[in-house]
Amino acid sequence: MGLPALALGGFGIGLTEFVIAGLLPQVARSLTVSTATAGWLISGYALTVAVGAIAVTAATAGLARKPVLVGLLALFVAGNLLSALAPTYGVMLLGRVVAALCHGSFFGIGSLVARRLVPPERASRAVASMFAGLTVANVLGVPFGALVGERWGWRATFWAITVIGAVALIGIAVLVPGWAGTGGDGADAGAGAAAGTRGGRTDLRAQARAFRSAQVWLTLTATALGYGGMFGAFSYLAYTFTRVAGFSTTDVSWLLVVYGTGLVVGNAAGGRGADRDRDATLLVSLAGLTATLAVFGVLASSRGASVVLVFLLGAFGFATVPGMITRVTDAAGGVPLAASANVSASNVGNALGAWAGGLVISAGFGYAAPLFVGAGIVTAGVGVMGVAAWMAVGGVGGGEGKGQKGEGRWERRAGCER
Repeated sequence: MGLPALALGGFGIGLTEFVIAGLLPQVARSLTVSTATAGWLISGYALTVAVGAIAVTAATAGLARKPVLVGLLALFVAGNLLSALAPTYGVMLLGRVVAALCHGSFFGIGSLVARRLVPPERASRAVASMFAGLTVANVLGVPFGALVGERWGWRATFWAITVIGAVALIGIAVLVPGWAGTGGDGADAGAGAAAGTRGGRTDLRAQARAFRSAQVWLTLTATALGYGGMFGAFSYLAYTFTRVAGFSTTDVSWLLVVYGTGLVVGNAAGGRGADRDRDATLLVSLAGLTATLAVFGVLASSRGASVVLVFLLGAFGFATVPGMITRVTDAAGGVPLAASANVSASNVGNALGAWAGGLVISAGFGYAAPLFVGAGIVTAGVGVMGVAAWMAVGGVGGGEGKGQKGEGRWERRAGCER
């Protein structure tokens, strides 16, 4: 029962990230700020996630994981409560920053706890189950926020998210077993010396040493490039739909739901595939994402093709998530900092991809151009992932990057003790 509680936490955090997009006009009017200023409620959140994922995980390195997860959700509840009550824009922004601090660490540490709840051969599927909450939030977040905000005001949306966070906190506290939040007697036992884990507590210097592995850096780079290509294109999809394909602005919402449905399907399929052959699944997913972006760029003026391709964009894009997280944590010997660094890498990729997409639009290449830029970025990701897989087969590059069947040595040594 621990996985549903983790998924609910992911759902709440995902809602907080995505819901603001549909509420921005209301919030700007209510707090008497410009739309551009209100936009910092989105970008400020993303920047905090990128930095906080590593900083918070490092700061809690000496603590057992289950109490840390409970504490992170308490921070999440506090941030959203602050947003719901915010009398001024400054307080609202502070609430967003406080809530964002838990984002990366929750998914990083939570993914390690999730994989301890299942046998090693189901590790990627367990991570996918936790991230299912995030993908569903992507589908429901904006329409949920818009509906609740329209009916009861934008503050009601943040009250609802606060309640969801509180329920998830209680669920994790009650349903996640104590042994899943420690590292001394299970998945981490065999890696204690390498990863510096003692009874679920990890020495920060030992965690930092895990980043000497070339496999860790190659996986983080492939993550950033994969996300950068997908979200660099996604950031401008509304313009692609309306200015190139000829959809109306009212069509954009359901098209984004199609994209979000692709995320849900891709996340589940990627978890299953990674448990069978992780590196092959990652290479196929990244190659599929490259092809989808390139074809989308060519066929962007076709409405029918756009519907199919935006689904595939989400599916191939998120099929990489479970495998990338289990791969980087295996390569790092199971340290939480590596899993959180993966979340940071994805956010860095998002920012760089959106920046590159904006450049080509500003240069006058049109609103389909970010799709081709995205294809180029992901192509580089395929190359990096190919090098990582080749080095892993040859046992080159340090760490435990082999992962051909989705199992790292740090889990296999433990014998999946329960």
